[in-house]
Amino acid sequence: MTQLTCFKAYDIRGELGEELNEDIAYRIGRAYGEFLKPGKIVVGGDVRLTSESLKLALARGLMDAGTDVLDIGLSGTEEIYFATFHLGVDGGIEVTASHNPMNYNGMKLVRANAKPISGDTGLRDIQRLAEENQFPPVNPARRGTLSKISVLKEYVDHLMSYVDFANFTRPLKLVVNSGNGAAGHVIDEVEKRFAAAGVPVTFIKVHHQPDGHFPNGIPNPLLPECRQDTADAVREHQADMGIAFDGDFDRCFLFDDEASFIEGYYIVGLLAEAFLQKQPGAKIIHDPRLTWNT
Repeated sequence: MTQLTCFKAYDIRGELGEELNEDIAYRIGRAYGEFLKPGKIVVGGDVRLTSESLKLALARGLMDAGTDVLDIGLSGTEEIYFATFHLGVDGGIEVTASHNPMNYNGMKLVRANAKPISGDTGLRDIQRLAEENQFPPVNPARRGTLSKISVLKEYVDHLMSYVDFANFTRPLKLVVNSGNGAAGHVIDEVEKRFAAAGVPVTFIKVHHQPDGHFPNGIPNPLLPECRQDTADAVREHQADMGIAFDGDFDRCFLFDDEASFIEGYYIVGLLAEAFLQKQPGAKIIHDPRLTWNT
């Protein structure tokens, strides 16, 4: 039995080649299917050059386990979470290495209702089955199918449900840096919704086109050296705000109108204030290290 070191505490991440390849991706799909026995799941992948081939190998494993697979194509992790819940399917898997180096890839797994699968909620069981690699013979009569679908419209509908256009009392100029990752297609659709509603928001797009070569560096704005392009664009265009996404856009990082990076702990305080305005007296759960500013 070969130990699969790509299995971490909360997800799957590994260096391409020995740690993660198409054979291992197939075994992960097969193990997921044999362990959870889902009838139907959704899969997607980020812009990395290996994400498509790993996703297809993963899908083959799932189908051989009897699972029908819905492929939403290029997507971010949040789209997989949304699609899993919105479609009412039995799980979802995003092929992504997020902000990790070029020679890495990985997967984020959820079960029904988009509940994360981590070490203590099934990931260790999937790892064990994938390592043992002792799967029953494939039954052609019960092999799953693969279908390509899109949930982009529904996902953006959901995003826009949080937006109150009445709050936009003056024109805004936003710098949005996708980091050549997976966020661009969602930003384009959000921009169209604002335009259709006649809301005066201008989007300044930086590193917008998806490109798995990451010509402008790995999209990880948490690192100071990855923030400069967003800050420069805010200054150049005299924008009101800058937003930079990581590769699978499950995290964003904010800049003010002076191009200063806003640390995450301040955002926690602002979000807490906003939620308390909607639900006075509500309990806010946060990292205890943030007590001083929240």
